Amino acid sequence: MKVVGLMSGTSGDGVDAALVDIRERHGSLRVKFLAHASLPYPDGLRRRVLSASTAGTVSEICHLNALLGEVFAKAALKIVRREGLRTSAVHLIGSHGQTVHHLPNPVREPGVGTIRSTLQIGEPAVIAERTGILTVADFRPRDVAAGGQGAPLTPYAHHVLFADSRRSRLIVNLGGISNVTYLPARGSLASIQAFDTGPCNMVLDGLASELSGGKQAMDRGGSWAAKGKVHPRVLAQLLAHPFLRRRPPKSTGREEFGQDFLSHLLALARRHRLKAEDLLATCTRFAALSVAGARRWLKGPVDEVVVGGGGAFNRALMRDLATAFAPARVRSLATLGWPAKAFEAAAFAILAFQTIRGRSANVPAATGARQPVLLGKIVPGRVRPRGLRLSRKAL
Repeated sequence: MKVVGLMSGTSGDGVDAALVDIRERHGSLRVKFLAHASLPYPDGLRRRVLSASTAGTVSEICHLNALLGEVFAKAALKIVRREGLRTSAVHLIGSHGQTVHHLPNPVREPGVGTIRSTLQIGEPAVIAERTGILTVADFRPRDVAAGGQGAPLTPYAHHVLFADSRRSRLIVNLGGISNVTYLPARGSLASIQAFDTGPCNMVLDGLASELSGGKQAMDRGGSWAAKGKVHPRVLAQLLAHPFLRRRPPKSTGREEFGQDFLSHLLALARRHRLKAEDLLATCTRFAALSVAGARRWLKGPVDEVVVGGGGAFNRALMRDLATAFAPARVRSLATLGWPAKAFEAAAFAILAFQTIRGRSANVPAATGARQPVLLGKIVPGRVRPRGLRLSRKAL
């Protein structure tokens, strides 16, 4: 079954699309990577998405929901057409959407009880209408409704694809926010540990933009940070952030590490008279040590670290990670046959496949949910391709 996965992370820089072929044999999934494509958001749209996450009006978020549905649909059609396929040859789309707000920690409401919430936009009805393909989207809310954080959701896919009988692996996603999945050797799905570790590209990209006066959207390859020196006192202050000490399950986003945190970093730089490259070097080291600090919560050794996400292309960040995890080997997902930027999109293709099969794909040990639940909302396409079968549990 050919499935397209769509993903836009906390950095809000565009849509990644992955085309995979998923087969089921003797109760296990076989997933083959076929292609990856990226569709960047135009600068103006990116600014609107990032602004909406903290200061968006109801009308703006309503409009962006439909607009991003169109953009996600374009990304899906781009990869299908580029691979020379007809849409009728694609059975399913799994879309994560664009997170605009994430409030997984309980808030007590009188007469109702505790409320957790999360909001992803990128209207799946638009995706299904434009492509004609059955679409599963909005995966987080069901886990949140079951008492979970709604994140991370990729550990299920990590277990399917990367669990190893001999090595305990730590899968690291260096996205806007970094997260880790610990796969103990010979471990079961129930033995997985996974959680967000702290900010990464969201902060590094924001700093690059601020420090360059808007001329650079990112520190490409980590070249700017590589010229700087880490400031020990500022680094120690950043590593004392309460989120890093919070026990999993935990997740975070722009609400905790957004514009206010960026303003705090710039104020620290002025106070300590840091050069731009020194601030970037310090924050790059902070991102790496935030990930490495996850080891305090793990119930076993780390034999190997496998890195995906846009941060895998940041050489300064990867060097800091290699130093922090030595002597464990640190390598890219690409060495396992998965392009670093493609995997998260592919993970939502896998989650969508399990949803239409009527199978739970959250990992309660990672999210804190009370029980496994069926993830996502199903929007029918115009045509059902041959071989597409929906489980009764999904209907």
